[in-house]
Amino acid sequence: MTKISFCRILEYVITGESLVKRYKYATLSNTVKSFSRKKIMVIGDLLLDRIIRGEVTRISPEAPVPVVWQKELKYMPGGACNVASNLTALGAEVSLVGVVGGDDKADILKERLEEKNIITNGIFEYKKRPTILKTRVFAGHNQQVLRIDKEEVEPIPVNISNKIKEYIKQNIKAVDGVIIEDYGKGLITPLLIKETVRMAKRYGKIVSVDPKESHFDYYTNVNVITPNHHEAGRAVGVLLNNDAKLKKAGEALRKKLKAEVVLVTLGEEGMMVFVKGKKPCKIPTTAQEVFDVSGAGDTVIAVYTLSVISGASPIVAAHISNCAAGIVVGKAGVAVVEPAELLGRIKQVIGKGKI
Repeated sequence: MTKISFCRILEYVITGESLVKRYKYATLSNTVKSFSRKKIMVIGDLLLDRIIRGEVTRISPEAPVPVVWQKELKYMPGGACNVASNLTALGAEVSLVGVVGGDDKADILKERLEEKNIITNGIFEYKKRPTILKTRVFAGHNQQVLRIDKEEVEPIPVNISNKIKEYIKQNIKAVDGVIIEDYGKGLITPLLIKETVRMAKRYGKIVSVDPKESHFDYYTNVNVITPNHHEAGRAVGVLLNNDAKLKKAGEALRKKLKAEVVLVTLGEEGMMVFVKGKKPCKIPTTAQEVFDVSGAGDTVIAVYTLSVISGASPIVAAHISNCAAGIVVGKAGVAVVEPAELLGRIKQVIGKGKI
């Protein structure tokens, strides 16, 4: 423990301030402040989100559907790009690895990423498929009335996959950790996972995975995997409707994948962490209100990975990422958390004795 003078201890006693709480906050605060010195490689499916907002004033005479009067149009990086956005918002340096199409949407996506100072030289173009585009139409007060997906999800060709593996090989030594974000859009294959994990272990880098449930068998020997409770249940064939089943399933999944950590997100109930050699630890949510859970999983894996490579234990890292998730679910749409927000929430949670 950090050395603290007798006078300082006496000050805490007189003011009623807890020495333990002060020490906890100082420790976690130093972890968060270390984020800005970390380098992360994010490998995954790259999406472009197109958001259309407007008002509905009438029903179409052509069909019984609302006519949306468009007032706003914007593009946002989605999928693995949102993990990268979360990381850069916390000060990390991020290199993004993935595939886009040979179209104007690819240019828009790269522009948005470069605006966030995300390194894009690991993004490769495959002209025979479109850049994945998800269009959401909102009317009134955040009422989504339509979503349109434009995508092809067949596995990418071998020549593109080889370029990606070569990029990872040439650059993995320079990063502190790797995050794999699998949306099942054709980039993530068993061979890519195997090669990435092999290279990461060679250089002592952590590999974190946000899984696609149909791909669980791909992720053997990763450091941490972060399924939600529905994905974890389906992976082991159990309906997780109580803590006893959740504990059994989480540990079974960890052993099956030979993972060091399985972090199961539980929505409004927080998360449960399974660490090799330790009892499962349930962490209740810190959310003050839940407005939108979109992208919360991206925040969790980003903050957890940064915390571990900054020296936090798996349980402490889970607490920090839980605080971050509690912030973003209180924001409209896919959002990120800033360092000052995270430090404020950590201080609040420690004050309530929940860490």
